[in-house]
Amino acid sequence: MPSTKKTSIDPDSTTVVLRRFRIIFNAVRSNFQQLEKKIGLGGAPVWALSVIQDNPGIGMGGVAISMDIHQSTASNLVKTLIQRDLISLVKAPDDRRNVQLHILPAGRKVLRQVSGPFQGVLPDALTKLRPETLQRLDQDLHELIQLLKADEKAGGIPLAEL
Repeated sequence: MPSTKKTSIDPDSTTVVLRRFRIIFNAVRSNFQQLEKKIGLGGAPVWALSVIQDNPGIGMGGVAISMDIHQSTASNLVKTLIQRDLISLVKAPDDRRNVQLHILPAGRKVLRQVSGPFQGVLPDALTKLRPETLQRLDQDLHELIQLLKADEKAGGIPLAEL
C-alpha cells in the first residue's frame, strides 16, 4: 500500500503535475464540446449509442456494465436516445420487465458523423498505455483519491456528465 506520509516535494513539481491534470481535463472537455457542436449529442449518449449498435437487443443492465456506469445513469442515457428517435426499446417477450434496445437508422447516421473513439478520448488513450504504466497510474490515482477523501461512487458517472 502506498505511503501517505508527507514528503518534501518541490513546489514546481506540484505545479507541473497540476498543469498536466488541467491539460487532460481540457482535452476531454474540448472533445466533448466539439462532439456536441458537431452532432448535437454529448459524449456519454454517443458511447451508449455505440454500445447498442454493437450489441443488438442489449438490455439496460448490459449498457450499464459496458459503460461501467450505474443502471439509473444508463436508463437516463437510453431515455435521451429514445426521445431523439435514435434507438428503439422493445419489452422482452419472456419477461416484460426486461427491455431490448436496437439502434435505428437515425442512430447509425449519428455514429457515422463521429470521427473519434465512441467511448471518448480518455478511455481510448488509457487502453493504449502499457499494462505496467496503467497499473502504476491506478495506484498513484488511488492514493490521490484517498488524500482528497473523494466519494468513490463518483467513479460511476461518465466524464461527459461532470
